[in-house]
Amino acid sequence: MARKAAIIGGGVIGGGWAARFLLNGWDVGVFDPDPQAERKISEVMANARAALPALSDVPMPKEGKLTFHGTIGEAVEGAEYVQESVSERIELKHKVYAQLQQANPGVLIGSSTSGFKASDLQKGSPAPQNIIVAHPFNPVYLLPLSEVSGSPANPPAVVEKTVEIMKAIGMFPLVIRHEIDAFIGNRFLEAVWREALWMLKDGIATTEEIDDAIRMGFGLRWGQMGLFETYRVAGGEAGMRHFMAQFGPALKWPWTKLMDVPEFNDELVDLVANQSDAQSGMYSIRELERIRDRNLVGFLRALKDRNWGAGKVLKEHDERRAAALHADLAKGVDAGNAAPLAMYHGQVLPGWIDYNGHMTESRYLFVCSETCDNFLRMIGAGMDYVAAGHSFYTAETHIRHLDEAKLGDQIRGEMQILSADEKRFRSFVRIMVGDTCVATVEQLCLHVDMKAGKTVPADPQVWAKLEAVAKAHAGLPMPEGAGRAVGQKK
Repeated sequence: MARKAAIIGGGVIGGGWAARFLLNGWDVGVFDPDPQAERKISEVMANARAALPALSDVPMPKEGKLTFHGTIGEAVEGAEYVQESVSERIELKHKVYAQLQQANPGVLIGSSTSGFKASDLQKGSPAPQNIIVAHPFNPVYLLPLSEVSGSPANPPAVVEKTVEIMKAIGMFPLVIRHEIDAFIGNRFLEAVWREALWMLKDGIATTEEIDDAIRMGFGLRWGQMGLFETYRVAGGEAGMRHFMAQFGPALKWPWTKLMDVPEFNDELVDLVANQSDAQSGMYSIRELERIRDRNLVGFLRALKDRNWGAGKVLKEHDERRAAALHADLAKGVDAGNAAPLAMYHGQVLPGWIDYNGHMTESRYLFVCSETCDNFLRMIGAGMDYVAAGHSFYTAETHIRHLDEAKLGDQIRGEMQILSADEKRFRSFVRIMVGDTCVATVEQLCLHVDMKAGKTVPADPQVWAKLEAVAKAHAGLPMPEGAGRAVGQKK
């Protein structure tokens, strides 16, 4: 049975939360009095469906069920968690919490608030311990950070449950040590925002020039190393102490106006808005969101490939879901499941496309390789096995291109074992887009002692798992195209 979350407030942030939960297999009940809420969330969902699966190298779970409700009580019925994302008005939040706790006593409520402390949110509540801050960053369905901030009223078990839920949907829960207005991220952003407004007002730079300074320079460093690690590197071989000695005196120089704020008036609003229109007004908001999402996917995947920064969070989330998936597949094999094993799910990414607009040949082989690698991990022949000195080597490969895969297509690899013994196995991989087989890859893999450089029997435990799959697949019909020679007529 799917877990359920309730989303109260279906704007940009609430819609992003709904997408994050839904695409991670949770059912979601939404309440928002805005008559356009369903349309707005459907548009956010469309963007999320195109972007979030592109970050995963493990099958996404079956999408949860999305329902819209006319009352808060209906939305929260059966929910184990609520994400509140209503307007930043404390009296409105208190009213919402009262209705939530009356309808579902004991439910855990996380707030998307950008500035209110948990102790502010808890005032007047009959169960303050169940209200906590879980502050995300937009787009919620792609960026993993969730700042979890409680008060003395929140017992450790509530904080731990919030952390568990955030991890279950692929977030990075950063628990704030002490209550503080605006938490960590927004305190930092506020400092940058104030300095930017002064540079605009003083005519030093335009909105576009300020954005260029961030995205062409230090923003790229911050995205993968943050602030302090970046400055540690800047200190050279002598490290952070050298950096502090070199640049510490600058703290006393008149570089910043952070202790002063430009007057917020119509003149300042017009200055910012007019320059922003000139910079980005040629795009609609939805176009900008899709551009942003594609850029973030590329950046996050690069970090994921290197197991670094936010990419490490994505990789760990994949590994948790892969372990559960492989355990389920193994149970099916043990029960004599005769179906080919779906060992890879992914999405055709922009970098996978050739000059014809189709998935390039190397990526078909990549999908096959990932399918095979996931299978090897399932039978116990993963990287730990390789580190111990044994591995399966590919001896022969035959690929057939039967149809076309295009940008954005959801693609999966299904493996069938045609034959196996202690020293080798012959596999047949179907690369599928929906119900269409776009390619097949037949392979012969040999089990090798890497130090001796020769074929040897596999470890008994590995062979037992491989043999179980081979026996389960023995009754399947021989796939069409298996054993074909290159160029053979049909």
